[in-house]
Amino acid sequence: MNQFVIADAAKCIGCRTCEIACAVAHAGGNQQKLHKSHFFPRLKVIKNANVSTPVLCHQCENAPCASVCPHDALVQHKDSIQVISSRCIGCKSCVIACPFGAIDVVTRASDDKAPAPSLSGSEVHKCDLCIGVADSPSCVRVCPTSALTLVTPQALTERVLEKQQRSAWHHADIRLR
Repeated sequence: MNQFVIADAAKCIGCRTCEIACAVAHAGGNQQKLHKSHFFPRLKVIKNANVSTPVLCHQCENAPCASVCPHDALVQHKDSIQVISSRCIGCKSCVIACPFGAIDVVTRASDDKAPAPSLSGSEVHKCDLCIGVADSPSCVRVCPTSALTLVTPQALTERVLEKQQRSAWHHADIRLR
């Protein structure tokens, strides 16, 4: 099972702190990448009148995005789906295939040092669980309401076991009455 981040819409306040943390984590210290023309978080907070929630990659086991990519730019790596940017041609097949709407294609800049770089090419942006970033995923770490949780195989097994035990105790309690 792949690790993934799950959002609890009941806890989300729509502050977008997760988006900022994601962009900062992937900027690699380059302040130009935090300019609005380069601000590409790998998750997005969706808001309507009643609810807000972050939408991000579910790191699917048999990822439809990876299976449709004509250049194998999306690959299984350890326990997540990762992007190999050098292979991506920006065709958007993965965007269409993703059942969660968690993939974007962004225009990459050819010169990160220029104040207004010329644009050349596109690439896929999706949650990569902040691989290579200390204390990651960054969005989970900074969420002020703990609306985001990293789900690991061990944590999922423990949650299932807890639910089974609660259910067993509930049924036992009913029979004792």
